[in-house]
Amino acid sequence: MSDTETLSTMIRPTAVPEGSQTLLSRVRPVEAEVNPMFVERWSPRAFSDEPIPAETVRTLFEAARWAPSSANEQPWLFVYAVSPEDRARFAQGLAPMNRVWAERAPVLAFLFARSRFDQDGPFHGHANPTASFDAGAAWMSLALQAHLVGLSTHAMGGIEREEVHRLLGVPTTEFSAVIGIAIGHRAEPVALPEPYAAREGPSPRRPLSEMAQEGHFSASRKN
Repeated sequence: MSDTETLSTMIRPTAVPEGSQTLLSRVRPVEAEVNPMFVERWSPRAFSDEPIPAETVRTLFEAARWAPSSANEQPWLFVYAVSPEDRARFAQGLAPMNRVWAERAPVLAFLFARSRFDQDGPFHGHANPTASFDAGAAWMSLALQAHLVGLSTHAMGGIEREEVHRLLGVPTTEFSAVIGIAIGHRAEPVALPEPYAAREGPSPRRPLSEMAQEGHFSASRKN
């Protein structure tokens, strides 16, 4: 089988059993045809503590490695924890509202963006204005790969940034902490304390007309 044939097999949309998308179709109606993975992926807070094989974890960061970036700088850095000891230490870098549920996930990670261009070339040493944007592209690649292999992810902006740098030993002179990430198998909402359990479920999105406008901006455009 050729590489092209292999890729076409890997990206072919998976058939969804009839009736299984009732909730998603109600909460997340689509306005244009897209691959189901974009709509089916969401960010739960209820995670089981089921371990994730090391090779599966590697595939997530391999997907992130291939994200696009300005000048191919690849300014992202993921530092992750799998062992109970490391996860307990990483959890200290989360805001309390996130720590209460995220510490159960079998993998915790923090994403950093390198503040300045590091690779040889005309930009070397200059501030990288798109570093966080590019790191976000790497995060989304990881999130979609996780969804494809049956895992869930939840990105957290609620982190103690100075504490994260201290706990992980990542120098603030070179990197900025962007988000925390919980990775694992989704669990039932009953595993969550209130009010988190009541909120567990896929979230809706703004109308397409509010985020993609042709020709000029219009604050009044609604579907």
